[in-house]
Amino acid sequence: MKMKSLQFYAPLDVRYEEVDIKDPKEGEVQVKIEAALTCGTDVKTYRRGHPVLIKRTPSGFGHEFSGTIFKIGKNVQGFNIGDRVVAANSAPCGECFYCKKGEYNLCENLEFLNGAYSEYINIPKSIVKRNLLHIPDDLEFERAAFSEPLANVVHGIEKTNIKPGQSVGVIGLGPIGLMFVRLAKMKGAKVIAAGHNPLKLKLAKEFGCADEVVDLNKYKHPEKIFKSFSESKKGLDVGVECVGLPEVWEQMFSYVRKGGTIHFFGGCPSGSVVPFDTTKLHYDQIKIISVFHHTPLYFREALRLIYEEKLPVEKLITQTVSLEHAEEALIKQMNGRAVKVLIKP
Repeated sequence: MKMKSLQFYAPLDVRYEEVDIKDPKEGEVQVKIEAALTCGTDVKTYRRGHPVLIKRTPSGFGHEFSGTIFKIGKNVQGFNIGDRVVAANSAPCGECFYCKKGEYNLCENLEFLNGAYSEYINIPKSIVKRNLLHIPDDLEFERAAFSEPLANVVHGIEKTNIKPGQSVGVIGLGPIGLMFVRLAKMKGAKVIAAGHNPLKLKLAKEFGCADEVVDLNKYKHPEKIFKSFSESKKGLDVGVECVGLPEVWEQMFSYVRKGGTIHFFGGCPSGSVVPFDTTKLHYDQIKIISVFHHTPLYFREALRLIYEEKLPVEKLITQTVSLEHAEEALIKQMNGRAVKVLIKP
């Protein structure tokens, strides 16, 4: 049996082709993909490869999706053919040093799942066991597919410990930054959102409900804007970096007040080094946090937020394309002409 799939061969070399469909192994399920989403991580992988997500080539590609169970391997419990499901792109082992400490996102045996830009995908046993969830019948597949990226942001928001009334600045307005804006507002914060892309700046208002939006094309040094936004005029209570560039990490120290918090959520390229003023860090008592990935708890919370709180994640979908146009969708997002593209096999 064959299926259509987008396969990664090398940076800037992905191919839409027919590949074999493998039967699910023991503990696995096979999902017919109903909705897949482009992601900033996939765009970076397309551009330069990824040592963790792509360990050999050719490889399946894409990791945000939802669908319907098509086949079931041996000894799978709790799932049936025809069930509507959404899967995370990894699951903790539950046995390693970090899992035993409850730090599941740091699991030493995280097995990342790729292959969402295909007609079918086999879900590994570990994910079936810990991170495969049923979708309510009245929740659209495309909205459910946002569970994985939103889970990262739910994790990040909870660790940031934002309080009602605090001034929060989000720098970088990709899908993750926009979801940070929205969840910070849901925490009762006063939020200022800053970025360069007109499409994303608009969404910071329409989706994120930001109190103020700053076009960084007009303000190369926005320190005064962030300070004037805060009630004390001394700087933000919380600054969230969602860009992943060393120079932006460095700038964050000038945006927050004494005693403020900086959350470095955007991951910089491997080997990056960031200089900072130790006086600001120590004598201004600035707190630094950084959160990576998600856990089963936050994956479930993300799905709940999308369904019960009716979080309008569909507003982040710029365009819908068929699977054969998935590469065009990645290029469009890479060039800043899309926020999320919905791919429907």
